[in-house]
Amino acid sequence: MARITAGVATSHVPAIGAAFDHGRTGEADWQPIFAGYEWVKAWEAQEKPDVVILCYNDHASAMMLDVVPTFALGCAEEYQPADEGWGARPVPTVYGHVELAAHIAEQLVLDEFDITIMNHMDVDHGCTVPLSLMFGQVEQWPCKVIPLAVNVTQFPTPSGNRCWMLGEAIAHAVESFPEDLNVQIWGTGGMSHQLQGPRAGLINPEFDNAFLDKLIDRTDELRQITRLEYLRESGTEGIELIMWLIMRAALGEQVEQLQRFYHVPASNTAVGHVVLRPVASGVTAQAAE
Repeated sequence: MARITAGVATSHVPAIGAAFDHGRTGEADWQPIFAGYEWVKAWEAQEKPDVVILCYNDHASAMMLDVVPTFALGCAEEYQPADEGWGARPVPTVYGHVELAAHIAEQLVLDEFDITIMNHMDVDHGCTVPLSLMFGQVEQWPCKVIPLAVNVTQFPTPSGNRCWMLGEAIAHAVESFPEDLNVQIWGTGGMSHQLQGPRAGLINPEFDNAFLDKLIDRTDELRQITRLEYLRESGTEGIELIMWLIMRAALGEQVEQLQRFYHVPASNTAVGHVVLRPVASGVTAQAAE
């Protein structure tokens, strides 16, 4: 059967994609950030996932503000990089796993999640920047991708606890898929940042690092963080961290941390990254470099 073998979380800062695409990764401002992802690139080359379920948020690229689904699951065969106003990123087409996506959609409905099914959807930096960070510059992404777009841009947004329940339901769906697949689930977005208003440029390392700490074995506390707390402590865009909870919940009760990275700043935000393995998988963690 299919199995979720790991969870990955990362920020999806659009400026990272621009630095990547324009060959600026070695510049002084960017080199420490990209160096923080060297470990995971080597690790992913060894892990060779068949499918990645990638939780991200659309930035009004595929879904305008007249239609705002809370959770939108990509069920298409392919997804083109979105033009976010300055041309599409020069990255490969994202290819989906239609059979697994359809199975997940059906199982989510049976588990009483009224999921929105997307049979066409361009994917923006929220999806493609994490792929670049994990796999580097490639002619084709080395795995299939099932994008899961979460509304964190327009009220009402889902609660952290609802995202946690969705992660559990996704895990149940994957486990019941009969094909033998190595599946990873990624949570993207964050960490603390605010792009506008009097607090533009806000970064809260204390909140971010506490979130990373609790992601291992104090997840009950993370599930109870309210939208107001995210706004107050981590800025208007910090609520993107609820997508990390989908990833974490899908891994089960116990996890081991394989890698952790945190850096300030990247553009006008903090960058966080973590790799987790379900303990139940029986695989011993490799020491992070």
